Amino acid sequence: MSVELNHTIVHARDNRESAAFFADLLGLEITGEWGPFVAVALSNGVTLDFATVPAEHITPQHYAFLVSEAEFDAAYAKISERGITHWADPHQKQPNEINRNDGGKGIYFLDPSEHAMELITIPYGGWPA
Repeated sequence: MSVELNHTIVHARDNRESAAFFADLLGLEITGEWGPFVAVALSNGVTLDFATVPAEHITPQHYAFLVSEAEFDAAYAKISERGITHWADPHQKQPNEINRNDGGKGIYFLDPSEHAMELITIPYGGWPA
């Protein structure tokens, strides 16, 4: 068996709020709840398991998601409609812009627990030849 990422735990101020925010934004579904976790499954079988922890225990992380152009456009429309601040760069110097890195589209924004989320339509360095 090859090594694959199966799931990761995402610390949140409110596990349901963060899972719902993420699932709604990307057109995904909450796929399970057990113990302290609310899971959202990605198309490659990996789940993000959101867990409520005290705010002082949350270390902001970076999560990058490769999405199709249609998924990007749908998510971007929701981000714009909801007035969610976003940036073209990870240093938050280009507010409310989209980057065009590697010929695709990309943005950064914060989730309800202030994790840095990134959406890109082309992987860094472009698609392999």
